[in-house]
Amino acid sequence: MHSIRKHIGCVIGAMALAASAASAMAEGVYPNRPIRMIVPWPAGGSVDIATRIVTERLSIDLGQPVIVENKPGAAGNIGALAAAKSAPDGYTLLVATTPMIINRSLDDKLPYDLSRDFRPVGELVTLNYVLVANPSVASSVQELVHKAKLQPGQITYASSGPGTQLHLIGEAFRKQAGVDIVHVPYKGAPPALADMIGGHISMMFPGYPVVEPLVKSGQLKALAVVGKHRLAGLPNVPTLAEAGVPGIESVEWYGVVTPIGTPDAIVARLGNEITKAVRSPEVQQRLASRGFDPVSSTPQEFADLIQAEQKKWPVLVKQAGLHRE
Repeated sequence: MHSIRKHIGCVIGAMALAASAASAMAEGVYPNRPIRMIVPWPAGGSVDIATRIVTERLSIDLGQPVIVENKPGAAGNIGALAAAKSAPDGYTLLVATTPMIINRSLDDKLPYDLSRDFRPVGELVTLNYVLVANPSVASSVQELVHKAKLQPGQITYASSGPGTQLHLIGEAFRKQAGVDIVHVPYKGAPPALADMIGGHISMMFPGYPVVEPLVKSGQLKALAVVGKHRLAGLPNVPTLAEAGVPGIESVEWYGVVTPIGTPDAIVARLGNEITKAVRSPEVQQRLASRGFDPVSSTPQEFADLIQAEQKKWPVLVKQAGLHRE
């Protein structure tokens, strides 16, 4: 009996020691090696730009490099699945974006689910979209619509993949403007924009941050803002509603999540550090200068946003006439 009690005591002691060690790792030692931040979109796109601005500061505050790893393709699904399969130890993070909610609305057989397979850490930014075109195509929304009606099926619009917000906005524009335009999907905004500059694509609805330098240089023409208000960086560019195509408004968000099972202490630490990084004056200025609206939230606030989006997007997908797979 004494030996049994001694054995039980040893087991309990070992468990307590392990728990204590895990707690110490989460609260004190973590992180003790580089952290991987998966961006499921190409380098140079809006998600990549915002993430790198924040991770530069986050690396300093955490005392370990936060390395951005781009894994584009399948409207964000390739990178998301890679993150979902990673160890829940706080050393692999994912930048979640609105299209991941839309993907689930289009295909409920996806091998991952944002709510089921990840823990929200914190929101980073929101941003607006703009309708841009090759300058040779049109100089206004009215001219674009007129040309599209005269040449049905000849005007093309790019997106960063089927089921992304850029695709949904394009479909909404097609219906609201009553034009026959053709969807051309890409793996991300940068290659699509390159083709538009080259004259291979007519128009697109990218996030303003990624297209800002191209608009300022005159390589592309900003025709309208996809939102309720004009942008400070484009004061003379009307909203779609002002340009005669009402009923289309969309804002995208980016935020950090970590695989389900990540310890509470690590999620709390990451959440606090990301909030601190986003709120730093230098990061706020850099994000705002690129057209982003910095946002800092708690893990619970970000979780609430994701839940609200999961209720909203299936309705919008149905309204856009897109079919579930």
